[in-house]
Amino acid sequence: MNAPLSPIRHSIETDTPVPPQPPKRHHRRTPLIIGLLVALAAGGTAVMKLKRNPNADLVTAPVTIGDIEQTVLATGTLKPVKLVAVGAQASGRLVALNVRLGQEVKAGDLIGEIDSLTQQNTLRTNEASLRNVRAQREEKLATLALAEANLARQQTTLAQKASSRADYDSAEATVKQTQAQIAQLDAQIVEAEVAIETARVNLGYTRITAPIDGTVLSIATQQGQTVNAVQSAPTIVVLGQVHTMTVRVEISEADVVRVKPGQNIYFTILGDPDHRYEAKLATIEPAPESIKSDSSFSSTSTTTSSSSSSSSSSTSSAIYYNGVFNVANPDGRLMTYMTAEVHILLGEARNVLTIPASALSSANVDGSYTIRVLDGAGALDRRTVRIGLNNKIRAEVTSGLRAGERVVINAPDQAPKQAVMPPPSAGAM
Repeated sequence: MNAPLSPIRHSIETDTPVPPQPPKRHHRRTPLIIGLLVALAAGGTAVMKLKRNPNADLVTAPVTIGDIEQTVLATGTLKPVKLVAVGAQASGRLVALNVRLGQEVKAGDLIGEIDSLTQQNTLRTNEASLRNVRAQREEKLATLALAEANLARQQTTLAQKASSRADYDSAEATVKQTQAQIAQLDAQIVEAEVAIETARVNLGYTRITAPIDGTVLSIATQQGQTVNAVQSAPTIVVLGQVHTMTVRVEISEADVVRVKPGQNIYFTILGDPDHRYEAKLATIEPAPESIKSDSSFSSTSTTTSSSSSSSSSSTSSAIYYNGVFNVANPDGRLMTYMTAEVHILLGEARNVLTIPASALSSANVDGSYTIRVLDGAGALDRRTVRIGLNNKIRAEVTSGLRAGERVVINAPDQAPKQAVMPPPSAGAM
């Protein structure tokens, strides 16, 4: 029995080439499935558009219970409550320096010594001058005794008419002259004693002692350096009482009208912003620092030019008034010339309802505010509320809201803007 011919061989034998064909598949369901998917997608989009909440894009914030403070923010500088530059009143070479930076000293402790040879020689010279004047006085006392004895003899002989009146007058004049010379020497003795006291004081100036209890904050003159106290007293060291610090706060002219002595204060330093230091404002200086350079103190020849420059500078620069208060520094964490961020409390409220200040619009005529509240179902409601303290960040709500409610904080007419693409340039076509 013969085997069936393959398609290729059959095609060769019949001279009609018939290529093999793949099996046929049915594609009738594909357009139907694609159509159903498109319809479902369109329907879903329509349902989403119908169910979209128009208030979903509103930015809200909850009404919370917390603390609120209304403060004046200012910058201050820390200094020791007492700051003294210890200088030298004697000229010479600093032969000894007995302190180091950071050392605590007591009043009267020896800080340094200046070469005292010149002052010692001056003292010895003045003491010698005093001895010389006193010796001269002793000599005049002897001369006076002789003159008085001669006057007594002349008085006796004149009474007996054994001497002339001229001899008597000469003896009397000698006594008075000697007495005057003794008085002059007495004055010279006082002058010499004063010179000795001055020399002793100048000798004492060569020993530099601490005028107050304090800490050595700076050493301006090193051991072996020569100082000249003729024109001005050179600074040797700077002492400060750092256990109590004074803070000088620069308060702007816009805020100083709301600040008064006795208000509570807290401040922080840059290195430890989480630690608050409490204090009370002690005083407010009545004039700013710029009063020291006021044109009223200048000469009449420069009054016009200086007043014009002063007026221009006063209008272009801010004016600050210094507030001063002290704070205890037992652990020494506060250091000299640190910068303090000072908050002067104008008012405070604890455990009250608060909302963001951005939720408030302009106040009504009666002082109330109208805000928008979004409930749990997404419905928008307008509510009239009363506001207490407002520090421009958060505001205290005294009536009209409950804790947990959400208030709208964006503007009513605020809507997302679509980016507009510029038209293509001619070269891109």
